[in-house]
Amino acid sequence: MRLVILDDYDLASEWAAKYIRNRILQFKPSAERYFTLGLPTGLPRAHPESYHSYMWNNFFKHIDIDPANAHILDGNAEDLEAECQAYEQKITEAGGIELFVGGIGPDGHIAFNEPGSSLVSRTRVKTLAKDTIVANARFFGNDLSKVPNMALTVGVGTVMNAKEVMILITGAHKAFALYKAIEEGVNHMWTVSAFQQHPRTIFVCNEDATLELRVKTVKYFKGLMHVHNRLVDPVLSIKDQ
Repeated sequence: MRLVILDDYDLASEWAAKYIRNRILQFKPSAERYFTLGLPTGLPRAHPESYHSYMWNNFFKHIDIDPANAHILDGNAEDLEAECQAYEQKITEAGGIELFVGGIGPDGHIAFNEPGSSLVSRTRVKTLAKDTIVANARFFGNDLSKVPNMALTVGVGTVMNAKEVMILITGAHKAFALYKAIEEGVNHMWTVSAFQQHPRTIFVCNEDATLELRVKTVKYFKGLMHVHNRLVDPVLSIKDQ
């Protein structure tokens, strides 16, 4: 497990972006290699707060990607269980997830695997915790009645099967969750803690997120930054390879 600690949110974001860039170049993606995360139920794809809209507006439309290679769970599918099973099948057919990138909530949930979720769970329909609903209300004019109370999500087990997992954790409000993820044992009430047992997990955080960690822990991982920074050194572009 790696823990990469940067001074602030912008530097953490830049480090993560450079790392992802290098992994993409090293992976040499093709029409047969792809993937992405979960879509709350009840929102049309065109809804400005759907994850489909978010991913397209903030990422996909800015890069060279065939829309057919962007796979997002359809929260408006007629049969949600079948949609989840089909998503798992697509992952398998694609050869698995090469690099899973995600964030966590203050309660340590990864994707929409809320506290108490099975650590071997697969893609499924999940009821959202009240804290998650409240946290997302800002995207819906702070009207709780407009926030979906259920979501489709990849499971903890689904993510554990990825070849590599990157978790982004920033802000003092997520410091206790990082502490639970790094310094305490695996616990289904803090689903992010499951990735202690993944062979290739990398946590990327800023200083504020380390406030609950032991000084010795922070010092240890900061002492490895000269190694971690080599992971974001520029590599040849796809065109140059």
